[in-house]
Amino acid sequence: MTIRTLDDLLAEGVSGRRVLVRADLNVPLDKQTGQITDDGRIRAVLPTLGALVQAGAKVVVCSHLGRPKGAPDPQYSLRPVAGRLGELLGAPVHFATDTVGDSARSTVEALADGQVALLENLRFNKGETSKDDAERGAFADQLAGFGEAYVDDAFGAVHRRHASVYDVPARLPHVAGRLVLREVEVLGRLTGEPERPYVVVLGGSKVSDKLAVIEALLPKVDRLLIGGGMCFTFLKAQGHEVGTSLLEEEMVETCRNLLERSEGKIMLPVDVVAADAFAPDAAHDTVRADGIPSHRLGLDIGPETVAGFAAALSGAKTVFWNGPMGVFEMPAFANGTRGVAEAITKTDAFTVVGGGDSAAAVRALGLDESSFGHISTGGGASLEYLEGKTLPGIAALED
Repeated sequence: MTIRTLDDLLAEGVSGRRVLVRADLNVPLDKQTGQITDDGRIRAVLPTLGALVQAGAKVVVCSHLGRPKGAPDPQYSLRPVAGRLGELLGAPVHFATDTVGDSARSTVEALADGQVALLENLRFNKGETSKDDAERGAFADQLAGFGEAYVDDAFGAVHRRHASVYDVPARLPHVAGRLVLREVEVLGRLTGEPERPYVVVLGGSKVSDKLAVIEALLPKVDRLLIGGGMCFTFLKAQGHEVGTSLLEEEMVETCRNLLERSEGKIMLPVDVVAADAFAPDAAHDTVRADGIPSHRLGLDIGPETVAGFAAALSGAKTVFWNGPMGVFEMPAFANGTRGVAEAITKTDAFTVVGGGDSAAAVRALGLDESSFGHISTGGGASLEYLEGKTLPGIAALED
């Protein structure tokens, strides 16, 4: 795989040139206030944007936010992101109130060397996510008109065959930004010959979301620790009662087969925190994983499981973690995720947090981000990379 990098572009000189940067600024917003609740993805793109600004480029940033239906929707506006990005860069970010319309054209044309503009949400245009090549291509033509070169620094979107990710690089000289390059290098270590023991921790709600990556990883890992809502389908596959816990009945037989084929690699919870209801103030206590009361649902792994997982992690040399161990957003059910995360930081391993809810949990629980080897910005993209899939956005950057 040969991909030109941001340093290659900088070496050619970008002063006075318009550079279109696809960033992943899909940050969570508070529904009541509209304020950003986690700016991790904005901070992740700063090394690329800062380098371009310092080199005198006219930087045009584009991104999506949320899942609008191909038309403008105020709740998904990138305007709050423009403000926060400006604060982090230490200079105003000029905001276009549309993506490829009059505001975008005038905003881009007015840029001086070293200035930054942010276009409105790409998904306000149907062409961004269209499955019709012509419709997507027409939108890509308009976007490409804003740049003389293209930088993809949106790892969280490289698994999407979208106009700004897949079609624009075919229309402009293209390079990988610093974040994308780092992500590919890190995940390449996991898919190559990782130092052993190699331990993977998987959580989250559904087995079906993680089935492909479990299938891909089982032959490669030494231990696979499973928590979160997905563990209850595995516990059911072992014949245990799971009460009203999250359960994918149609996946039970699949989980049974995985356990039979795992050669003892899969480690499941031995205790869980079971509650009367899915609520932050619900009555709850710790019960054996094979004895969940029929009227209760598991919302976290228990302390004995945390200790067991920590022991399995203690000697690891490579660790990949994707998915929380429980409903970490509720303090009563955050101890499992916190405990496993802290155990990961105490190892001597090369540690990778696989983006998505795992990265959000690290920040929400106030854990030291620098104590992990790498925190990915792309949950779905990192999983698909580990599955061995071709990621459209990465393939589009190859020469």
